[in-house]
Amino acid sequence: MKINTSFFQLKTILIGILLFQFQIGLSQEEKNSELYKTIMSRDSLLFNIGFNTCDISQFENLFSDNFEFYHDKDGPSDKAMFLVNLKKGLCRSTETYKARRYLVPNSTEIYPLYNKGVLYGAMQMGIHQFYEKSIGKNESFADAKEKFGSTARFTHVWLLENGIWKLRRSFSYDHQTVNTAGTKSDIFDNDQEIKKWLIQNNIPTLGIGVINDGKLQEIKVFGELKKGVAAPYNTIWNVASLTKPVTAIVILKLVSAGKWDLEEPLYKYWTDPDIANDPNTKLLTTRIILSHQTGFPNWRYMNESGKLDFKFKPGTKYQYSGEGLEYLRKALEKKFHKTLDQLADELIFQPLKMTDTQMIWNDKVDLSRYAIGYDNKGNAYEPTKNKTANAADDLLTTIKDYGTFLCSVMNSDGLSKKVFDDMTAHQVETKKNKYFGLGFEIYDLGNNDYALSHGGADKGVQTIFLLLPKTKQGIVIFTNVDDGYKVYEKIVAHYLGENGQKIIDIETK
Repeated sequence: MKINTSFFQLKTILIGILLFQFQIGLSQEEKNSELYKTIMSRDSLLFNIGFNTCDISQFENLFSDNFEFYHDKDGPSDKAMFLVNLKKGLCRSTETYKARRYLVPNSTEIYPLYNKGVLYGAMQMGIHQFYEKSIGKNESFADAKEKFGSTARFTHVWLLENGIWKLRRSFSYDHQTVNTAGTKSDIFDNDQEIKKWLIQNNIPTLGIGVINDGKLQEIKVFGELKKGVAAPYNTIWNVASLTKPVTAIVILKLVSAGKWDLEEPLYKYWTDPDIANDPNTKLLTTRIILSHQTGFPNWRYMNESGKLDFKFKPGTKYQYSGEGLEYLRKALEKKFHKTLDQLADELIFQPLKMTDTQMIWNDKVDLSRYAIGYDNKGNAYEPTKNKTANAADDLLTTIKDYGTFLCSVMNSDGLSKKVFDDMTAHQVETKKNKYFGLGFEIYDLGNNDYALSHGGADKGVQTIFLLLPKTKQGIVIFTNVDDGYKVYEKIVAHYLGENGQKIIDIETK
């Protein structure tokens, strides 16, 4: 295909696109919509894995056979010409020259394209920057510093071709050699710096989900699943005790629907044989379990006897316990004659379209996306392969799915006002300015402000989230190494600012 488009014609095409957008009244996609996330995932594959690493196969796979590229300085090209120019130009030698594209945060706009009510494509517009690294005189490539190259606007036209999103047209224009999008002064504004930081801290894989305005705004995944295999944005993680909030929300939705009672004694549905003769058994309620006041050890195997027992009278003080959540699961399953994973699927996973989330290990798990856990010496652990749901542990999920779940929690979807107020009330103090509510930890930030949180820790797993319901902000952090917690502080302080620092102070004092 031969293209003879002049720059004047390019401007005409762009103006035509904008007029088209105006005339048909396209509405911008919300950042939590499936279309927005889909196009952003295509963008990530195209640039973070394709352009930034010179993986030509990404362009070949993502470009339409009829792909057309229009550049305001270098002119037009078709797919074949673009790939040739890429190989001979930017990708001529990754040993002596490296170019990197950086998407300016919050600059992206995505608009759906319909034909008679049927979605056939999408327009993506935004601002990106390009950074370059090349060898100077008497300098090694490893020591060479990355320098700002240019800022440009772009418009991409994505089309659904046989059910697969392909880039049909790309416009790159308004190139400026001045950094008009701002200076990147923090490692979290520089993917390459984050990668260096992870290597320095021996973190194999890091996932970050950023919540703003009650919506999952951004997903970032860094590192490798194994040597030479970059972790994708939809990496599947075992998130350990971040399972507990999911179990809690299943229960609280049932309470909101009038199908379960926070105060009803659980012995009516289930009694563990180990404590059948202990009168404390009759004191156990859902409220006591979700606020970790059962008196149980974390796990019965920690007892010399290997049996479940009470360390104190239920409801009198705090002691974190996975056994409590498992006790609640068995009572729940006895009443409803359904497994916890079935109830979670009906009440949470299906309504929120959490298609990469499950409580059991089966052949649906995409091993090519699974983040294996490691110890701090780089030794891999065998994955935990649950055949039945555990109410306290081993949920499999992605940043996207779990972030979507947390947005739903923060927006109190499916929860009555009374239940949400109970969930966020101080049920028991765990340390100064820190409490447990129902299924969630609570930080008292002062001035009637608070944060909801929960962490997860297992062999090769360190995960955490923090939510600020008053400002509708939040952060999700997943790592797959024993000491992944050591990166939390810097991430929390960066994304949650002053409130993040208050949380850090509560934890470290």
